[in-house]
Amino acid sequence: MKNYTVNRIGKNILQINGLGDNPFWNQAEILIDFISPWNDTKPEKIEMRALWDTENIFFCYTVYDAKIHIDRKDDSVDSIAESDRVEIFFRRDETLNPYYCLEIDPTPRIMDFIAYPNKKFDYDWNWPENDLIVKSSTKESCFVVEIGISIQSLNNFHLIKNNIIQAGLFRAKYTKQQNNLFEPTWISWINPNTETPNFHIASSFGTLTLV
Repeated sequence: MKNYTVNRIGKNILQINGLGDNPFWNQAEILIDFISPWNDTKPEKIEMRALWDTENIFFCYTVYDAKIHIDRKDDSVDSIAESDRVEIFFRRDETLNPYYCLEIDPTPRIMDFIAYPNKKFDYDWNWPENDLIVKSSTKESCFVVEIGISIQSLNNFHLIKNNIIQAGLFRAKYTKQQNNLFEPTWISWINPNTETPNFHIASSFGTLTLV
């Protein structure tokens, strides 16, 4: 199982702004080994950084993409699900019963839900509002999504054990086809070794170790 080390910083010194330019991000390891196991084309570069303090864990995705697709028909789950986005899933254990999903587009709209085995999704569930902050920005060559999640909420959901969090890190990229429809390319930190794209499976998760 792949592991990413989350470095610790001082309490309340990282204020996210959606730009990814805070100097404290330089203290984070840079994760770039994202792949698209079901597509022959190598995905454009994605950088993910994470840090934590005693109050929060912070994530910063920098996604290099000059052709971002956002479905703007409304703010529904369906609209977000048809847009470019980054995703983080958290689980308690391999049973995936339950697991928690955050999917965030560049605007940033949040699709958060609790899920159960066999892709049973409860979209009426939301991450507690005061325990989640998301900010983003779009530049000419990339978009940035910064996420702050309270340690308390992760503990409430029993998602931290011995300073280890089991998580999946993903990206959906939508590309316009010859028929003018947009089709997704699914990109993952972990290769789940499935014939068809599937993030909602135990083999798509790695570990985040808080040090």
